[in-house]
Amino acid sequence: MGIFEYRQAEEIRDAFSRYGVRYLFLGKSGAILLGYPDTTQDADLFMDKSQENGAAAVNALRELGFALSDEQAAEIIHGKDFVQLKNGPFDLDLIFAPDGIEKFEDAWHRRSEVQGFPVCSIDDIIASKRAANRPKDRESIVRLESFRDYIRSKHD
Repeated sequence: MGIFEYRQAEEIRDAFSRYGVRYLFLGKSGAILLGYPDTTQDADLFMDKSQENGAAAVNALRELGFALSDEQAAEIIHGKDFVQLKNGPFDLDLIFAPDGIEKFEDAWHRRSEVQGFPVCSIDDIIASKRAANRPKDRESIVRLESFRDYIRSKHD
């Protein structure tokens, strides 16, 4: 298990763009793209839940080198709440129903675009971690909130 790299985010962005996939970087990978100083083992993608979007994502993921089983492809196409992929060039979590975020469309309107990367707002990233309430998420919330406050102070 390696560390998720910026190059991999670029590969996702480019392949998903070619297939018209609607998604947002979420979790720590999203925060890192916003400038948060940390590392993560995988990328978390909040996916728009439609069969067309899921089918496009399957095509893009296969192009990226993910060896999707028929079952995984069907889960993605039908928008299963959480699909964890460890059968490709890097680890990837596809999340169709993240904790703490009601609708993809709402998060889409709050997103940030960072060098062509669609990223959940820092508030949505924090809300998702707070709602998940896992020990590793609780530990990072204070640092993410501090980062959010820093970003806001730079824009005031």
